[in-house]
Amino acid sequence: MDLSTHKVSIIVSQGSLEGIYPALIMANGARAEGMEANLFFTFFGLDAVHRQRHEHIKISTVGNPGLHMATWAGGLPGVSSVMTHYMERKMEALDIPSIPEFIEMISDTGAGLYACQASVDLFGLTKDDLIDQVEGIITVGDFYEMAVDGHIIYT
Repeated sequence: MDLSTHKVSIIVSQGSLEGIYPALIMANGARAEGMEANLFFTFFGLDAVHRQRHEHIKISTVGNPGLHMATWAGGLPGVSSVMTHYMERKMEALDIPSIPEFIEMISDTGAGLYACQASVDLFGLTKDDLIDQVEGIITVGDFYEMAVDGHIIYT
């Protein structure tokens, strides 16, 4: 396949299940097509690569129009956990890996994973707070340099 784009840089800014999976799917697809792929985790997207949080990502039920009828109850205690469990079971049946497994798999294909310096500083984090697959903490300027001659995708 002749692709006119050979590189994608994907910004992950949301820390919810529905905010993280699209970025991972896009990066995985890019790598499967032989494209260079880099993920830039910023703001709440850092939860995807935070040692203590990446295994506990939930669906955002409040204000999520995609949940249709479940949205009206989204703010009630436990609804987010129930919906997350429901979606995880559906994804498992489709053989979609968990977020930690997916990130490890994508990293193993050679995709770059980077944390946003400003967000790391904002939340008082260090490299030790992030999973091993994160290659570095970089500035927005570094991210743009990395993205040159490719496309930037914001999920």
